[in-house]
Amino acid sequence: MFTKLKIIALSLILIFSYKNSIVFATDIPIIVIAPSKKAQSVSTVGTSVTVLDETFFKNSNELFLGDALATNSTSINFFQNGGHGQTSAIQLRGLPKRYSTVYIDGVKMSDPASPSNDYSFNHILTSQIARVEILKGNQSSVYGSGAIGGTINITTKKGEPGFQKKIQYNNASHGTHNLSLSFSGADDNDDFYIGIERFQTDGMSAMTHNDEKDRYRNNTIVANYGRKFSDKIKFESNLRVAETYSQYDKEVNTATADHSEELDALQSSANISLVFEPNNQFTNKFTLSNAYIERIAAETPNSGNTAQDNYYGTRYGFMYSGNYNFNLDNGVVFGFEREDDKMGYDKNMTGRLDDHAYVTSTYFDYQSRVTNNIYATFGSRFDEHKHAGNEDSHRATLAYLFDDKTTKLKSSYGTGFRFPALYELNWLNSFNSSMKAETSESFDFGIEKSFLNLGLSIDASYFNMRYEDTLEGWKGPNADWSTHNFPGVVKSHGLELASKWKKSDTLNFDLNYTYTSTYDGAEQDDPDKNSNYHDSRMVRVPKNIINLATNVKIPGYKNLDLTLNTKWSDNARDYGNGNRTWKDETLDDYLVNDLSIKYNLWNTYNLFFDINNILDEKYETTRDYSQMDRSFNLGLRRVY
Repeated sequence: MFTKLKIIALSLILIFSYKNSIVFATDIPIIVIAPSKKAQSVSTVGTSVTVLDETFFKNSNELFLGDALATNSTSINFFQNGGHGQTSAIQLRGLPKRYSTVYIDGVKMSDPASPSNDYSFNHILTSQIARVEILKGNQSSVYGSGAIGGTINITTKKGEPGFQKKIQYNNASHGTHNLSLSFSGADDNDDFYIGIERFQTDGMSAMTHNDEKDRYRNNTIVANYGRKFSDKIKFESNLRVAETYSQYDKEVNTATADHSEELDALQSSANISLVFEPNNQFTNKFTLSNAYIERIAAETPNSGNTAQDNYYGTRYGFMYSGNYNFNLDNGVVFGFEREDDKMGYDKNMTGRLDDHAYVTSTYFDYQSRVTNNIYATFGSRFDEHKHAGNEDSHRATLAYLFDDKTTKLKSSYGTGFRFPALYELNWLNSFNSSMKAETSESFDFGIEKSFLNLGLSIDASYFNMRYEDTLEGWKGPNADWSTHNFPGVVKSHGLELASKWKKSDTLNFDLNYTYTSTYDGAEQDDPDKNSNYHDSRMVRVPKNIINLATNVKIPGYKNLDLTLNTKWSDNARDYGNGNRTWKDETLDDYLVNDLSIKYNLWNTYNLFFDINNILDEKYETTRDYSQMDRSFNLGLRRVY
């Protein structure tokens, strides 16, 4: 086990051993908010962070955020139970989805009524997104419970000076249609953005062995408004509502069965904030927020089954965040948070169960420019849970930026935790007060380097993570289910490599590679071991993932843009079935190629044509659930 002193010592050794051997990139003009909830240059950040900005989303034809994240960041594994709208999950650094927190415009989006308080990416469309910041490694000292694998911060669009209108229409395979409209504007005091989008598809069968189509519909609205009352006082507000309908195939034990169900869901997030800046040194932000997720699952009408499962999750939040700069080189971010989670579910019409829990938190994060080249942070957080007790978490980071600003060495160490979800505490309507939080620690170190004369940049990192007291649900010898803390230690370590190479004005390469090795000690220490499924490898985590984007601009056709995206994923382990009574299976490796063609007309129209899965690769990211076959997408954007 690495202690903080060991990590700091290791970081210093790396810094000074490389000082005379590496050369590197003018200061990168990218500003990030997420690492400490304070604006800072990415060149001074010791945390591993990936930024997808508005330019990325403007040039991307991906309709869903999960698909965009899967190919444009290291250490992200995305799997989905079928096509558009089906249950999906993102794993950061090889850890299950419950160990990553997701925020939309500062609102925590995990579902209080889900089995492990996690969040599914299947309903987030990209047209209304301005920016995504992906933090990898323990972030609990800043973001609290669940931020063990990392944090994903999503920011929707805001108004820009003037008045803009935008319309986009897509027509794609499988009876797919997408229409989005937006209106935005800003002046000296006010800014606003309104985005409306409808996506619908006839779909494909979610399960590999079925032929029926699983339809999906998504209606999303985003409305943001801000007002500057004076130089010292600002008001901000955000609203997002997504209403969805999907058909899906439920896992069944009969290989030929067609077990279709319907899911009506509603996701909403809203917040209002008041920002008070009495002077240039001190900023105060007060925020009230609400997140609501409703899921109503039922058998399809022709099944003759009237069973219905209703889930309701609500989160109310109050947050105060302060930012005080002692001088240009030293500052601190601090805050207080109160989160109230409520859950309700009526499973199989057996009667409704309701429960709630609160978490009260305080935190600080101190940032310092130690020398001209060394930037350091140290943060700490204390959380109190109504049922699960108290937890503290800590984080330290170091960044060394060389004088020529083309090389940065970075290192971070952190501890984290995840409180039991309300669903886990109330497993099968039986409240379990003995559960405690899962705990973790992680460290990483890496180098970022730019070769300006070659147009090449490289970002390489090593990470090592572990967590224990894992909360799992298991079926005992008497067929009784229970959730409790298991003694096993779960480990994940690996390598991340991201590289961009601008070979010329007409040819660019964007490559990322992730190696992940996992050990599921919770299964190894299961008191009711079953040799049919017993395995130490984490499920659905490939050891190797490679993504390569090749962008070509044809000489003489400056408005024509071609991008070939290639993804290769190694094989992965998966459970034989949900009850883990069948022997584990191996998901085969796969190679998928997507081609995107864009053409700009008169600087106002953007015509695009996509061929996805060109070679019609048959593959699975979840056992028995098929992925999209060869498909086509034709669309037109108009900005005016």
